[in-house]
Amino acid sequence: MDHIHHHPIDSAKLDALLARAFQDLSAGYGGVMISLGNRLGLYKAMAGAGPLTTREIATRADCAERYVREWLNSQVAGGYVAYHPISDTYELTPEQAMVLADEDSPAFFPNAWAVPASMWADEEKAVEAFRTGRGIPWGDHDGRLACGVAAFYRNGYKASLVQEWLPSLDGVVDKLKTGALVGDVGCGHGHSTVLMAKAFPASTFHGFDSHENSLDEAESIAAEAGVTGQTSFERARADNYPGEGYDLICFFDALHDMGDPAAAATRAAKALAPDGTVMLVEPFANDRVEDNISPVARMYYAASTTICVAHAISDGGRLVLGAQAGEARLAEVFRKAGFTRFRRAFETPFNLVLEARL
Repeated sequence: MDHIHHHPIDSAKLDALLARAFQDLSAGYGGVMISLGNRLGLYKAMAGAGPLTTREIATRADCAERYVREWLNSQVAGGYVAYHPISDTYELTPEQAMVLADEDSPAFFPNAWAVPASMWADEEKAVEAFRTGRGIPWGDHDGRLACGVAAFYRNGYKASLVQEWLPSLDGVVDKLKTGALVGDVGCGHGHSTVLMAKAFPASTFHGFDSHENSLDEAESIAAEAGVTGQTSFERARADNYPGEGYDLICFFDALHDMGDPAAAATRAAKALAPDGTVMLVEPFANDRVEDNISPVARMYYAASTTICVAHAISDGGRLVLGAQAGEARLAEVFRKAGFTRFRRAFETPFNLVLEARL
């Protein structure tokens, strides 16, 4: 073992790294607690109710008090619930409720924990994929993955897509108001398609995806929202979906998962109306590895390793972008497909909104 110790160890650096590792480990445990609190309705039971005793919370959530007390203390320790020592009561503050109890809030977070849960469940598949170089299709993952991703993105889209992202594109909103033909490629559960359809009743929206179960889900989401007449969902690949003359073609966090993004861009170029626009929403990333050192980048690179790269390889793997492709590599894909204009229209800490035109 002594060959490891050629370099003197900086104990301050070691301590800092251990503290970091421990913080991460603690967060992993905490995620299980958040998921339980969400599934059992514990946060909802506390929302807007002010300080409550453990018994009151247990009664409201119809759970066993002894478990609830232990769970509450884990929440206090993590800063997710406030504790009042004098009255021995627990309180969910308005900010905590936005993040943990209100499912319609853009800040609602608990469902996102379904993704790491699915990643752990699929660990054997990931080990096998690393060893063989083979892919893992989206549909082969633990069922929590699709739910977690859809839930995580849905609220962000709901807060931003119609209000900020579409208006950042040149002239697109005017077309949508008067009546445009829109393709949503890789639509998944169709949250994005349905949001646009509700906002622009004069326009028609076609969602395409290769995952059958997601399309069934999309149809029921469209029905629930009352936009069945404006929307259709069809199983198709990103390089051969039907239709021509689209005013807007959207790729919502989907292009980097595709085995041949260049073919998808080429199909978009053919399917667009003469003055049409491609809207490309991708995970936020800078172009260089050394500029992607952040909690957001770590999360995306990790999910990309076992999910995005794995799916793209399973889908032919001609060009495996990964979830941290960055603007320069994405622009290159569209330039090669014949697009002459490409720009960053909008950005958030989680997303790049890019516009491509012929």
